[in-house]
Amino acid sequence: MVSTPRTVSLVTLGCARNEVDSEELAARLAADGWELADPGEQASVVMVNTCGFIQAAKQESIDELLAASDSGAKVVAVGCLAERYGADLAGELPEAQILSFDDYSAIGARLDEVLAGRARAPHAPRDRRKLLPISPAERRAAPASAAVSAAQDGPSGAYIPGFGLTGGTFRRRLSTGVVAPVKIASGCDRRCSFCAIPSFRGAFVSRPPAQILAEAAWLAGQGVKELLLVSENSTSYGKDLGNLRLLEEMLPDLAAVPGIDRVRISYLQPAEVRPGLITAIASTPGIAPYFDLSFQHASGPVLRAMRRFGDRPRFLALLDQVRDLAPHAGARSNFIVGFPGETEQDLRELELFLGSARLDAIGIFGYSDEDGTEAEGLPGKLDDAEISRRVEEFADLAEELMAQRAAERIGELVEVLIEERLGDGLYEGRAAHQAPEVDGVTTVRSTVSLMPGDMITAVVTGSEGVDLTADAPSPR
Repeated sequence: MVSTPRTVSLVTLGCARNEVDSEELAARLAADGWELADPGEQASVVMVNTCGFIQAAKQESIDELLAASDSGAKVVAVGCLAERYGADLAGELPEAQILSFDDYSAIGARLDEVLAGRARAPHAPRDRRKLLPISPAERRAAPASAAVSAAQDGPSGAYIPGFGLTGGTFRRRLSTGVVAPVKIASGCDRRCSFCAIPSFRGAFVSRPPAQILAEAAWLAGQGVKELLLVSENSTSYGKDLGNLRLLEEMLPDLAAVPGIDRVRISYLQPAEVRPGLITAIASTPGIAPYFDLSFQHASGPVLRAMRRFGDRPRFLALLDQVRDLAPHAGARSNFIVGFPGETEQDLRELELFLGSARLDAIGIFGYSDEDGTEAEGLPGKLDDAEISRRVEEFADLAEELMAQRAAERIGELVEVLIEERLGDGLYEGRAAHQAPEVDGVTTVRSTVSLMPGDMITAVVTGSEGVDLTADAPSPR
């Protein structure tokens, strides 16, 4: 099939924040008269929303761009990898046009230029932490509509991803699932020594609550039942609006949006988790008692080298606070092993923590240098073989501990959001402690016909790895 002019296929890589960006780009393109091709259909332009988080994600993005160039379509790279490397990526991939976040507000016109063969000069990457569009004091003083406009347009027309909303919801869903991410902020003000994200995602900017609530209502009208709140650091939400309690104050309103059955929060920074936020997540009806805590390690010395705070006792105390309020709360985290200077004693401290933490989901990553970060210049680097050995050791431990935690849940009553009918009275869904894509699933057996989007109570009857099986009670 030959593609018609001005058709675009969108490929999204990386995290849920990129998914939101792609849906905003899709809305802008549709508004400009571009036709969105379904996955697998031929298009005149293939636009890849890239990820630049870790080396494996960067390679996946490059591989996807190369594969797209074989399709005969014009190829465009947007997203984190394109933003971070700009001219370098353009030099290595002449097959693709590299666009910046600044191009998002005029993305339809940019693709018209690509289709016409008018190449734009690749942008020079900038440290976007210095491009905050409006000062915190000005944002607090301005009416919400003015703050939204400033966040969207930025300096000299620059566009900040996740803020393409003016009045209504400027987003077009690219999936039909019953779960959707909602970006509550963009950027990060923390300076973790291993992380380059703030340099290309920019300073932390919160979206006004009214805007988030309006998008939640729109998503509910699209059949969404669960909202996944995403950002680089959700515990910072509201600080630039002058209210660090804004997230916990907004949660009851989000849970009350008609049609929304569950709200889940992701990306919590342990050092910023306040007692009031724990209470709000653990106790508010309609909010999943789910704590996605970015621990990264459990050894105090390693965490200090990472420019982070905490240690094993503090992190276990935080989990105790959570479980005092919600004994069955879900908890997940990611950890980096092989950080420069990490000793065997540091590893044993991490092992002790994992053995006590009872986490439902554990991600283990090996350290790798990120361009321009402080950690890149730290002494005590480990060779790749040793890092791989540590990853394997802790990945095996994580698998064992996650399976044990899942088995502990046998006999629990869980609230399961049904996502798929499997046939023969079986359905796949997720309990409150299971986030989409990154955690396990629950297979429910029911004598009553269920549909995607149904929220049912079931009793856990078994487990396999991180996954659960459960029975829905038969009607009386």
